[in-house]
Amino acid sequence: MSKILVTYFTQTGNTQTIAEAIHSSIEEEAEIKPITDTDDVNRYDLIFIGFPVHAHSIPYPVKQLIESIPANKNIAFFSTHGALTGSRLAREALEYATTLAVGKKIIGTFACRGKVSFKALEVLSESPEHRAWVDMAHSARTHPDANDIAEAKAFAGWTLTLLHQE
Repeated sequence: MSKILVTYFTQTGNTQTIAEAIHSSIEEEAEIKPITDTDDVNRYDLIFIGFPVHAHSIPYPVKQLIESIPANKNIAFFSTHGALTGSRLAREALEYATTLAVGKKIIGTFACRGKVSFKALEVLSESPEHRAWVDMAHSARTHPDANDIAEAKAFAGWTLTLLHQE
């Protein structure tokens, strides 16, 4: 039986919601904790790492964690974002996270929409170059929804299947 960690960074609760969905679908020995409480990752066979997309990238605590993980460790990334699913804005942070994970085994990635804080939308709406994104982000206000949660659970199941095929 594998030891699994589901760890996440969140500010609005979106990423925590997805982390909890992933954790709830794992039938093996699994822990869930915020990245700020994650210490010894060596004892886990698989680490799910979740984060919100910030300015097309990942939050600094997530970067630090990824870089601290030893080579050949199994990782699965998940993210939440205000952009349209499949858009370049939604993919860039996951792509960056995978470049930081050189030498690790990336088992899978998952992304879904999440509501953006009103304060962030208010600040960004004042910049002409961000107005289109703000309009797009407004449509994420009902996410993560039941479908996002179901897809996160399916992602966890698929990731575990891939882990056990190794």
